[in-house]
Amino acid sequence: QVQLVESGGREVQAGESLSLSCTLSGRTFSSYSMAWFRQTPGNDREFVGSIKWDSRTDYAESVKGRFTISRDNDKNTGYLQMNDLKPEDTAVYTCAADLYSYGEGATYDFWGQGTQVTVSS
Repeated sequence: QVQLVESGGREVQAGESLSLSCTLSGRTFSSYSMAWFRQTPGNDREFVGSIKWDSRTDYAESVKGRFTISRDNDKNTGYLQMNDLKPEDTAVYTCAADLYSYGEGATYDFWGQGTQVTVSS
């Protein structure tokens, strides 16, 4: 059974940092690209960034320079490091993984359940 499980979401103050984790089970993580998305109530899901199997990354303009995506294949885990958080970063953050797709607009086969990040001003 394939599972993606996020963790690390919580409430923080504006300007603080937070790291989210996404662990893949049931597949060989090193072969998969992984992406992070976020969504707020009433809005479409927004692409945050992605990391390819070869560690190439891309980011949405809104988070460039503040967010960093990385991966540890030995731990089957990807990470989203978020710095200088702003209230507008408040959302449910969800990770996704796929063997072939990469980047914004791609189709991902596997999705996590999401983790809430709240940034207070």
